[in-house]
Amino acid sequence: MSATAPYAGPSPIRRPVAAAALLAALLSLVFGLLLAGAGPAAAHAALTGSDPQDGAVVDTAPKEVTLSFSEAIAVGDDSIRVLDPSGKRADTEAGPRDLSEGSTVRYGVALHSGLPDGTYTVAWQAISADSHPISGAFTFSIGAPSATTVALSSQDVGGGPVGVVYDIARYAAYAGFVLLVGGSAFVLACWRRGASALPMQRLVVRGWLTLTAATLVMLLLRNPYTGSGKFADAFDLAGLQSVLDTKPGAALVSRLLLLGAAALFIAVLFGTYARREDEREKKDLTFGLAVGGGVVAAGIAATWAMSEHASTGIQASIAMPVDVLHLLAVAAWLGGLASLLVALYRTPDIGSAAVRRFSAVAFGSVVVLAATGIYQSWRQVGSWSALTGTRYGQLLILKVALIAVLLAVAWFSRRWTGRLTDTATASSGAEEEGAATEPENTAPAASAEASDASASSTASTASDDDVAPERAAQLARQRAVLTATKKKRVRDADPERSGLRRSVLAEAAVAVVLLAVTTVLTSTEPGRTEEEAAAGATAATAPAAGGPVNLSMPFDTGGENGKGTVRIDIDPGRTGSNDLHVWIDGSDGEPMDVPELKVALTLESKDIGPLPVVPDRLAEGHWTASGVQIPMAGEWKVDVTVRTSEIDQVTIDKNAKIG
Repeated sequence: MSATAPYAGPSPIRRPVAAAALLAALLSLVFGLLLAGAGPAAAHAALTGSDPQDGAVVDTAPKEVTLSFSEAIAVGDDSIRVLDPSGKRADTEAGPRDLSEGSTVRYGVALHSGLPDGTYTVAWQAISADSHPISGAFTFSIGAPSATTVALSSQDVGGGPVGVVYDIARYAAYAGFVLLVGGSAFVLACWRRGASALPMQRLVVRGWLTLTAATLVMLLLRNPYTGSGKFADAFDLAGLQSVLDTKPGAALVSRLLLLGAAALFIAVLFGTYARREDEREKKDLTFGLAVGGGVVAAGIAATWAMSEHASTGIQASIAMPVDVLHLLAVAAWLGGLASLLVALYRTPDIGSAAVRRFSAVAFGSVVVLAATGIYQSWRQVGSWSALTGTRYGQLLILKVALIAVLLAVAWFSRRWTGRLTDTATASSGAEEEGAATEPENTAPAASAEASDASASSTASTASDDDVAPERAAQLARQRAVLTATKKKRVRDADPERSGLRRSVLAEAAVAVVLLAVTTVLTSTEPGRTEEEAAAGATAATAPAAGGPVNLSMPFDTGGENGKGTVRIDIDPGRTGSNDLHVWIDGSDGEPMDVPELKVALTLESKDIGPLPVVPDRLAEGHWTASGVQIPMAGEWKVDVTVRTSEIDQVTIDKNAKIG
């Protein structure tokens, strides 16, 4: 005896698949556009100055080359290289020296003595404090410019195919985190019976798998991403060890360990918890899972906070916990929205109470997002010009606009939620328990009744016959298809539930774009840093300007013949190499010799200096120094120390605009 499964029509499968396909296509389009416009990860630390400057021509070979950056960086032995015109190393290869003072980040490399004239290339590569690779190059000349054989790679560090794959893994990691945390929170806080629903289990498990796989990919690609750009170096054990010694590497390893704890949480949530029948025991287990899951979720969020934007810049100790709260609120809102969409499309028995509870959770998440987002925006942008004139600021404006659209769509969802009843759900539950009648609010078609009768007859015949186990399993599958068809029919008969599904689908579509923009924000240089770096670079590369500087400063050391006047000339009085002349006149106006004379230059606005200058005596009362380097234009403070006897000494100063 043969039997065929009743035709269920396209509706039970086609609509959920179409919705998922729509979201997947939208996600691919958005990520493709953002990746196409983003290029390599934007540098979050920038070169703000150098000595010698880019393009400078110095009279004599400097003893070292120094580079200044807008924020802290991690450097290695070969992070700064100086190459002569033939491409050979002109530095001593001893590695960069940390010359940082206070808020000034500066590194220098010593040069070989006796370097010949010509054009030299300075190439540098480092890791920004917020985990992003940075690199660059510039040239300076000794004596006069010359031809050079140095050919630097045109590919920026962090770019190329490795950079693309690494960025995709970053996006996938955020998406997995949202599904894992948001889906689990939705089950515990909004719909406890969802723990036994297979679609909900799949959603959370897939979130865990996505986050785990993306984290492993990022860990393996971290070495080539920040270095050679070759996929083969992903399995270089020495490179992997060096990655583990960095802050981003430690964060990725910590995330993997926490994901192990998350796997145990998922096993309990969809195993022991889903099977627990006693309400009191289930309530206690809910509390324990909420606390344990919250700790694990916060720990995973902290792996981003401790290695990216929040870990550097101003108020880092406040910014990191704020960033954790922001990420958790994003996951609760967007992950819960994805869970609600799956529940509405793939399960028949989610009730209005669960939907209303999620509405309250979403409202609380939005409040937290607003508070933490305002703080983060102030910290990372800092000014209106940075908000409108930098890529970070423009992406932030787009993110705020998307949130506004999402809230508007959510308002319509809230209206449908208010109209939602549990009639259809109750009817569906009655069918599962074997009710013989259709719900009053549905009117099944005659063809459906015929299919039901046919299937019932088939099932009765099968029970009368002594069928094989394989045949019994086939009949069970047929009855499951019929049951699913009934549930779908009952669910679709509720117009409020159908309206809610459509509005939640629209929310999810906007949320996909919002998540993509948020992820790109994390790999974009903050507006505040970009403006500061641009200002420093403009000052450092400004064309030579200004004119000779003439200063006159009276002094009095307090001893005998301790009074006089110091006159200083700085020529040509601009950035680069200058000649400095110092004359000292006594109280009688005649040239005056002193036992010791020192000069120092300080640019306080950029925390540069004091740069010492020790002039040589040229004649009575006249000292001179040549090749005095002024690294950038600005209001420089000129300090002069005069000693007129063994114990009588004074330091005087005066400001001068140079450059």
